[in-house]
Amino acid sequence: MSLDLSTLSQDLQFLLRNFPHYINFNEQFYFTLAAIAFNPIFWNTVARLEYNTHFLTKLAGGSAKIGCYLLALTIFSLGIYRDSVYHNLLLNQPTYQPLIDSVVIKAVAIASFGFGNVLVLSSMWALGITGTYLGDYFGILMKERVTGFPFNINDNPMYNGSTLCFLGTALWYGKPAGLAITLFVFVMYKIALLFEEPFTAKIYANRAKLE
Repeated sequence: MSLDLSTLSQDLQFLLRNFPHYINFNEQFYFTLAAIAFNPIFWNTVARLEYNTHFLTKLAGGSAKIGCYLLALTIFSLGIYRDSVYHNLLLNQPTYQPLIDSVVIKAVAIASFGFGNVLVLSSMWALGITGTYLGDYFGILMKERVTGFPFNINDNPMYNGSTLCFLGTALWYGKPAGLAITLFVFVMYKIALLFEEPFTAKIYANRAKLE
């Protein structure tokens, strides 16, 4: 492996100029994009439907908490499936060897994946299951805003942490296709936030009016 930063810079410039040539735009690639896009579309659609109709709560025998747990299990399972689809895609995509050979890139990959997981897991710990998996759409509201770690360093640690995990995996395997997928993940989460943040603010504003 190489520590030559000058050579690495040249390699990265070459990759940028020839980026599309290192991606197989095949059915598996587009299926991976679809799997990634499906998840936030699914949980936002289902959560809003629950908010308006309480259909999951009704299916759970009137228990909002059980309904939320069912949605959490579904979202978690879809996430595992999405990650497996992404991993399988990387194995079948072209490798840019300089990414594999660089000690610097390997270190960045490990740091990205590690810190991404810290953000994801610590945010889940801070929010709990219902706080993480859209419990507010079920009427399960938090008493106050969580401001401790990791929310004191990042507004959306779950989404940003997940994006870093995608990035770290792409760099570790030296797959330009993975870098393109990571950018798509980032954009999808940003779009999701455009729908989620105002709606969540509305939910808590309605509670404030009743207090």
